Amino acid sequence: MKALIAMSGGVDSSVAAKIMADRGYECIGATMRLYDKGDDGLDIECDGNCRTCCSETDAADARAVAGKLDMPFYTLNYKEEFRDKVINKFIDCYEHGITPNPCIDCNRYLKFDILLNKAKELGCDKVVTGHYARITREQDGKYVLKKAEDLSKDQSYVLYMLTQEQLKCIEVPLGEYNKTDTRLIAQESSFVNSDKPDSQDICFVPNGDYGAVIAGYTGKDYPEGDFVDKDGNVLGRHKGIINYTLGQRKGLGISADRPLYVINIDTAGNRVVLGDNEDLFTTRAVFTDINWISGTAPEEGRKLSAKSRYRQTEQPGEIHKLTEDMYEFIFEQPQRAVTPGQSLVIYDGDIVIGGGTIVRYDD
Repeated sequence: MKALIAMSGGVDSSVAAKIMADRGYECIGATMRLYDKGDDGLDIECDGNCRTCCSETDAADARAVAGKLDMPFYTLNYKEEFRDKVINKFIDCYEHGITPNPCIDCNRYLKFDILLNKAKELGCDKVVTGHYARITREQDGKYVLKKAEDLSKDQSYVLYMLTQEQLKCIEVPLGEYNKTDTRLIAQESSFVNSDKPDSQDICFVPNGDYGAVIAGYTGKDYPEGDFVDKDGNVLGRHKGIINYTLGQRKGLGISADRPLYVINIDTAGNRVVLGDNEDLFTTRAVFTDINWISGTAPEEGRKLSAKSRYRQTEQPGEIHKLTEDMYEFIFEQPQRAVTPGQSLVIYDGDIVIGGGTIVRYDD
């Protein structure tokens, strides 16, 4: 059996490579070159505090680990595809008051589409990643995506878009491990990156300043506009709608007698609506662009659980069909800042049912 290891340069994908080699797979290492510093026209510096992936250092670390494991290694240039499928969508979303999830788009369009096709070209049976999740095959032949054993590291949320055809070609060997064990394996293997911190920042937004990066890419000036309250009263001036997202409190620059939060972004009027924390709560999430992992939608009114952000614990509720390509999830308890553009992922216990992209929806 032959496996293409998607190596980010981090400890997780490095240990995944070792596990597959130890299982007797003929392994090939590959790093996707997606973004270079300066591609945004800003040449952003991070003062050593950025924790992203896909840098030159990351590629060098991946190559070193591949060499340690005596496996061939390739750097694959997918910068054009990444810009087309991920960065351009990211920009478009922020320009329309939507908060995207570029890491999910990268998995969907790059790692488990373009890279998977590359693996087939190379004669590989599997693509292997360092995600903390589990894939099993049931007696009926269907593949099932499950949470990782280590729930503190579980990444099943970012894999909800996988299909049956993709799942049969993917291995995620870290699903049975915890992070401490992974670090220990890397240290015992003398990997150059064994103590490397986990990446946290978006690779093309290394300092977290989304607005500056978007302006750098597009060359546009995003006009100031009004901060308003729910009644339309002007509270101050904002610095361009690309700089704000639902639930935001910091960086508003508004003096008020209580904390204010972004509760809506009116792109048509170039206004950012501010309100109280309680204004952010809702029991309803409407979502589209849906993937059901089994290939079949869950039955109407089924009791399941869902979460609308990666760092949440899923919450109970039930699912309802609105149209052929739109569903709603009704939470038992109100949830804060259910944000358009983010992914709503549906669970049945530790099994990922599927999910989709949250949209604005008015009755």
